[in-house]
Amino acid sequence: MMTILFRAIFLLATLAVSMAQAALPEPVSKALQSEGLSSSSVSVFVQRVDATQPLISYEADKALNPASTMKLLTTYAGLDLLGPAYRWKTEVYSDGNLNGGVLQGNLILKGYGDPNFMAEDLWRLLNSLRQQGVKDIRGDLLVDNSYFAVRNADAGAFDNEPYRAYNALPTATLVNLKATSFHFQVSPSSQQVQVLAEPDLPEIIISNQLKLAQGECGDWRSRLSYKIKAEGNTVTLAFSGSYAVSCGEKYLELSLFDDASYTFNLFRKIWQQLGGSITGGVRQATTPITAVKLMEQVGLPMADVIRRINKYSNNLMARQLLLTIAAERMGVPGIEANGDKAIRSWLVGKGLNFPELVIENGAGLSRLERISAQHLGMLLLDAYASPLMPELMSSLPILAVDGTASRRLKDSPIQGRAHLKTGSLDAVRSVAGYVLDQKGRRWVVVFMSNHANAGATRTAQDALLDWVYQQP
Repeated sequence: MMTILFRAIFLLATLAVSMAQAALPEPVSKALQSEGLSSSSVSVFVQRVDATQPLISYEADKALNPASTMKLLTTYAGLDLLGPAYRWKTEVYSDGNLNGGVLQGNLILKGYGDPNFMAEDLWRLLNSLRQQGVKDIRGDLLVDNSYFAVRNADAGAFDNEPYRAYNALPTATLVNLKATSFHFQVSPSSQQVQVLAEPDLPEIIISNQLKLAQGECGDWRSRLSYKIKAEGNTVTLAFSGSYAVSCGEKYLELSLFDDASYTFNLFRKIWQQLGGSITGGVRQATTPITAVKLMEQVGLPMADVIRRINKYSNNLMARQLLLTIAAERMGVPGIEANGDKAIRSWLVGKGLNFPELVIENGAGLSRLERISAQHLGMLLLDAYASPLMPELMSSLPILAVDGTASRRLKDSPIQGRAHLKTGSLDAVRSVAGYVLDQKGRRWVVVFMSNHANAGATRTAQDALLDWVYQQP
């Protein structure tokens, strides 16, 4: 009976879509024409949350690359499948004897995929360990990543930028997103460019050859370059090029070490600051059955973590979430294929059939992922009708206020009245979320473009958002 009902609902939805406006609003069409783009280069879905059919369904059934708007699917699934109060944990074990503050053996750090286990969380964990009486570790640090499947993938496969932090690969024991933030600023006293690293690890050596320049900041990133040379566990970064005075402070996030090395470098720095010592190195290993659990630390709840994922479009955190869904719902070790299966099963349980859906990593940092504007819109409508609506909506950037939408449509009547997830790749632009119109009615809006000149569709996206806001 339920299967028949779901089919009937889907057929009604399909019929409703066919009755929707077949043309784009005039302001959107004009914005596309002004950039030399045809209407066929975009896909648009617009529906009021309390309506039974869309107002616009233009080319909305096309399977397109959604870029980072795919995070809407992953985060909604995470909220519903694991719960808004779900918390990741990190455990500490030892396989030796502790006597007088000296651990004769190895210390084991076992992660369960926490996307938000940052340097300050590691400090808190190690400080608690010191309070338990551990001071000197006469052994190695073992990192247990067995909660996720271990894979030897190429971090630079997506765009040949293996050291950029957005390309970092997921791992069960993820610390500080495996990132080092390089801070560029102009020193008033020396009138030179300063480059500072955070965290400031002794294994990172900076060779600063940047020249100070005048003029507009503009695309500052394209005017500097870096070369990386690794020798043992030391990495030397040579920065060259120019940096404009008008740029003020800028940041570049890089991932320079493999999982275990980065974890060990940060662990050792913090441990020594806390008065501890460790004589050994680092190894990846599964926690022995005979190991003794010393402590456990839990992270932020799911509702808080998805805010960090969606507000700032963090790819690595979204990938961690997909693998967590896989491990929790399909069994350990978590793999992307099982995350895909878990989400598809969840969609079927909701009566949602997305045959074109392709999930590679759940973050949208992919050339393979696909979903249609219509189905992304239906997902947002389903989320709005669910008890999880407040958590999902509040995780999205607020137009002209924060996150990745902070600079859009400022000084416009619509500012602050839309919660939107944006997506951007080469030849891909998308935006999807909720718009509150001038009469206080809420709409689901999805705009997607897969086109060589997709970057030029931003004006048309903004025109659509403004048009929806002004609905009579």
